[in-house]
Amino acid sequence: MHEMSIVRAMVNTVLQFCKDNNVPKVSEIVMQIGELSLVIPEYVEKVYPVVVKNTELKDAKLIIEMVEGLAECDDCDEIFNVVETKGYCPNCGSFNKQVLSGKDVCVKEIHTFEESAENKEGGLQQTEGQ
Repeated sequence: MHEMSIVRAMVNTVLQFCKDNNVPKVSEIVMQIGELSLVIPEYVEKVYPVVVKNTELKDAKLIIEMVEGLAECDDCDEIFNVVETKGYCPNCGSFNKQVLSGKDVCVKEIHTFEESAENKEGGLQQTEGQ
């Protein structure tokens, strides 16, 4: 299960970002997983709590967004979903293509909580950072 190593790497990246940017607390991590990446989102969701258990991210929610596996046909320039068409162009039937999206796994956003001086109740205000 390579999802464990992917989640560990993602967590290390987020922790390093927080350290480098003096981010006190992360509320959410938005992770994008491409349809063609061979990463199984359900496995990522299962191993995430185990990986963050004893870290500063233990309370951070993981949000997974799927990215479509899109390609452009080399023969007719049609753009299509590779998974839905099993790799064949729905317009001309060609298997010749250039993949445009859906192969990557990345951290899209890190949502943080920062104390707000303007908030008289001493609560937390959500801000976004990357």
